[in-house]
Amino acid sequence: MTSTGVLWIVGTPIGNLGDLSPRALEVLGSVDLVACEDTRRTGRLLAGLGVQVPLRSFFEGNERERLPELLGHLGAGGSLALVTDGGMPAISDPGYRLVAACVEERVDVRVVPGPSAAIAALVVSGLPTDRFAFEGFLPRKAGDRARRLDALRNDPRTIVIFESPRRVAQLLRDVTATLGDRRVAVVRELTKLHEEILRGTASELAAELADHDLRGEVVVVVEGDREPATADIGASVAEAQALVAGGMRPRDAARTVSARHGVGANDVYRGLLTDPSPEEAAEDQH
Repeated sequence: MTSTGVLWIVGTPIGNLGDLSPRALEVLGSVDLVACEDTRRTGRLLAGLGVQVPLRSFFEGNERERLPELLGHLGAGGSLALVTDGGMPAISDPGYRLVAACVEERVDVRVVPGPSAAIAALVVSGLPTDRFAFEGFLPRKAGDRARRLDALRNDPRTIVIFESPRRVAQLLRDVTATLGDRRVAVVRELTKLHEEILRGTASELAAELADHDLRGEVVVVVEGDREPATADIGASVAEAQALVAGGMRPRDAARTVSARHGVGANDVYRGLLTDPSPEEAAEDQH
């Protein structure tokens, strides 16, 4: 598809309307169509801004069936803004399929950065921000949830999780049981009138919130593993060698193995340089 249309990914406020950027307002007022999760909610937002533009619902349940219409609009040269109910679209919200389809069809995709509940909660949590893992919403089924958390057991990165206010206490109990009694922050209603930030250990906050009727949007930030499992450096180098044999660059292979096992990327990289792969060793013998 050759298109003169433009898809704009527009960040909208997660609460305080004052967080909408002037550029976001300009784009929303200039496009032909806005795709949004809830037309009533977005309609109220735009009306309050004095913006009149047609809306199309675009949520998890109708993404696939709505996609051809939106691509057709863009293919005909139209402009489209993608928004969510709050924050950046496609972050645990609809939008990924549309963006991916536009990239595939060579439609121009542009972004107007805006508020993000995940990033806002992370930086206000008081936990390390240099490396973090965003997990979105965890599975509702206990077994699936436990397996997801268990996969993060030895991950040194801070973990950011979206959760329903009704399930926060249970999540904190699951964190305690699976990951240990780590430091956490429960961040609620960011930027809104009743903004609340609770900090403590997972068990402390689980007890505090057990009989507490939470309301609103909640983000839970969990401390990463303070004592990552010490991986066998030899096994890590061997794993990196296999990645290199598959076509990955040595430096990238070292970083990949480092992220998986918590070993130093430089240690793995030095091992790659000093310890030849079995194939290289075999070649040296001939």
